[in-house]
Amino acid sequence: MALAMQFALKIALIPVSNAINMFYKQIILQQGIPFDVKLPKAPENAAKWSKERFDAELEKGYNDMLKGRTRPAAMVMSDIKKKKG
Repeated sequence: MALAMQFALKIALIPVSNAINMFYKQIILQQGIPFDVKLPKAPENAAKWSKERFDAELEKGYNDMLKGRTRPAAMVMSDIKKKKG
């Protein structure tokens, strides 16, 4: 996430130190964090899906596999680890 932020600031031609100062000033002006802080939405519990919904999800996955829209599990796990930290 930090790299994405740095990249966005670089494109906008805003040094990181300026972005931090802008954030601090907004905290003062807003008298709090200048955006909503929320917990991410919990993932769905597939065990509660209807048989029809479950079958439809399996069908989508099967069709993706047939069309080559898949990635090796090791690659997916590597990407998740990179995003986490």
